[in-house]
Amino acid sequence: MPQPSFQTLTQACSAEWRAYCQHSFVQQLADGSLPKESFQHYLKQDYLFLIHFSRAWALAIYKSRSLAEMRAALDSLKTIMDVELGLHVGYCQAWGIAEDALETLPEARATTAYTRYVLDTGLRGDLLDLHVALAPCIIGYGVIAKWVEAQPGFDASSNPYASWAAMYAGEDYQKAMNAELTWLDGRLAHISDQRLAELARIFAEASRLEADFWQMGLDLAA
Repeated sequence: MPQPSFQTLTQACSAEWRAYCQHSFVQQLADGSLPKESFQHYLKQDYLFLIHFSRAWALAIYKSRSLAEMRAALDSLKTIMDVELGLHVGYCQAWGIAEDALETLPEARATTAYTRYVLDTGLRGDLLDLHVALAPCIIGYGVIAKWVEAQPGFDASSNPYASWAAMYAGEDYQKAMNAELTWLDGRLAHISDQRLAELARIFAEASRLEADFWQMGLDLAA
C-alpha cells in the first residue's frame, strides 16, 4: 500500500479541494471577467489574512519540537512580516486601495472563520495539524495560479489579473510551495489510517473555508 502524502489528502477531499481550486471566483480570474470591486474586496481581506497568517507561523514556532523546525517557522514568519505584507500593500495601492484604508479595515466573517479555524486547529493539535490547516492556502494558491494560467481563455497580455497569477505561479512562490509539499509528504508518510482520517477532516474544512473566502469576494460580503 502506498505511503500517505499530500495527494492522499486531496484525493480524500476531492470535492472540497476542487470547489476551492476551481471556484467561480478563480474561473472569473482566469477569463478576466471578475468584477474589479470583487477583486479589491478580496485584496483588502487578504491583507488581514496575512496578519493572522503571521500569527499562525508564530504558533508554529511554539509548536515545533526541534530547532530546525523552529528556524523554518521563523523564516516563514519573517518572510510575511518583512516582505509579503509590504508587497501586498504596494499591490493594493496599484489597485487603488490606500494603506490607511487597510489599517482601519473591518474583518469580514469569512476572514474571521478561516483564520480562527487555523489558529484553533494549531492550538488544539500539533505542528502537523497546523500545517494541514494552512495547506489550502500555501499549496492551493500555487496550484490555482498554475491552473489559471493554463486555461484556454487566459491571456496574460489583456487579463487584468495576470500579475496576480504570475506572482503565485512564479519561481519564488512555487519553490516555497514545493518545500511545504516536501515537508508535508515527509510527515504524512509515517502516520496511521486513523491519524490520516483526522487530518483529512481538517483539510476538508480548511478547503471549504478558503472557498468561502473566494465567495466573500464575489458577494462583497462583510
